[in-house]
Amino acid sequence: MQVRIATDAASNVQAGALVVAVFTDATLDGAAAEADTALGGAIADVIAGGEISGKANEVALLHARDLPYRRVLAVGLGERAKFQPSALAKLAGTAVRYLGKRNVKSIAFALPLEAAKDIARCASFVVEGALAGTIDTTTYRSEPDKPILLDEIIILTGSHDPAAVSRGIERGEVLGTAINMARMMALTPANDMTPTHMASRAQDVARDAGLTFHVLDEAQMLAKGMGSLLGVSQGSDQPATLSVLSYSGDPASSDILALVGKGITFDSGGISIKPADNMHEMKYDMSGGAGVIATMYAIGKLKPKLNVIGLVPASENLPGPRAVKPGDILKAMNGKTIEVINTDAEGRLILADALCYARELGATKIIDCATLTGACVIALGHAASGTMSNDEEWVTRFLDVAATSGERYWRLPLFDDFTTLIKSDIADLKNTGGRAGGAETAGAFLKEFVADVPWIHLDIAGTAYLDSESSFQAKGPTGTPVRAFVAIAEALAASPMAPTNGQTKVPATV
Repeated sequence: MQVRIATDAASNVQAGALVVAVFTDATLDGAAAEADTALGGAIADVIAGGEISGKANEVALLHARDLPYRRVLAVGLGERAKFQPSALAKLAGTAVRYLGKRNVKSIAFALPLEAAKDIARCASFVVEGALAGTIDTTTYRSEPDKPILLDEIIILTGSHDPAAVSRGIERGEVLGTAINMARMMALTPANDMTPTHMASRAQDVARDAGLTFHVLDEAQMLAKGMGSLLGVSQGSDQPATLSVLSYSGDPASSDILALVGKGITFDSGGISIKPADNMHEMKYDMSGGAGVIATMYAIGKLKPKLNVIGLVPASENLPGPRAVKPGDILKAMNGKTIEVINTDAEGRLILADALCYARELGATKIIDCATLTGACVIALGHAASGTMSNDEEWVTRFLDVAATSGERYWRLPLFDDFTTLIKSDIADLKNTGGRAGGAETAGAFLKEFVADVPWIHLDIAGTAYLDSESSFQAKGPTGTPVRAFVAIAEALAASPMAPTNGQTKVPATV
């Protein structure tokens, strides 16, 4: 699919369909007003008739037989006063999925007047959302659903700077590609996405994006004392891997951002086996790792001025004859001993050693992401990812930046109470603290492996994949947290934050 800009007036663009935005105030301006005039007031008529109110992602299709574009799709963009550039990604995805299913091959997007405040970013969101809207999830069917196949996406510059629009398009193509990469990796079944396959995919991405790459095998992990990660893989015939992708965008700086993603390629629960219902969805338990790999691809292509390493510990969690058992004791890379209470709390075990390794590689800031706890889904549903941290300045910066990405994150506490709950009677830690505060006790466990490095934990269990499709994307993996990861990398490159080395702490008690 080609993405290009056009300087034509909205009424003159040659396309299969022209997409214009409609707000809830029912006021038509810019390209929407121009298209309405060309259609003899037809857009105003459908608004007046209640066919579209302007609510986010509503659509109304109008035919324009004698115009250069054959159709006009009006798409709701919500309240004008609350407009955010990220809303354009959902608008574009909605348009692509609606029109693509109707065999439209060429779609022109006219940006609303509100886009003038940040035209490059708005153009980026349109392209990102359009690409994400094309995903086909039926690739394993002998007769897949009819895919959405577009020949071109056209961004109308209007009165905006074409160079800025072009920059936005380039970013949007990279980010949309990265988001779809993460989604397709997560969609891949576990027999085709083993830890070895995941490491191979990471290596391919590193090669494509100009990154350096290395992977630790189980012998190397053993030599480094990664008993926590290795404990999880004991029940599987598939060996664990720990992939590291490195980007050096600012060699003069010693600051390194580490992104760590959970890569459980299938999670049966181990000896503490899960119920059979929906266990097939546990192929998605590597969504955090897929997100890190995809983010590193985007960073390699966008080339921000900072240093980033992506770490993906990958393992299967199966109840084989050598599987770790409840009551077993594991020792992590930093020497801390862990009593395994529940083998289904395995994600934190593989992340523990990866966090230690990130510190060994010189990380001065860390973010990990994981489909970690059902407790986070109970707390936040599918509306937001849980966010925990040991550093106030770092997490505030992240949340401010992530809010502009189109992904939602919500702060959860890490009080000392949660650390108390994971203390073991016979080891340093236990891997669960009971049902109460399950998301927070998991975060408290991970905090034990980052020392004083500013760190953020993202629990994406409720947001990494969805059970139903929306107007703008297919059901299944969402690509979370690629958008936020790329946004924070770009923000740090534009305005670096001095490492606090844990000096600015989140209050531990209330």
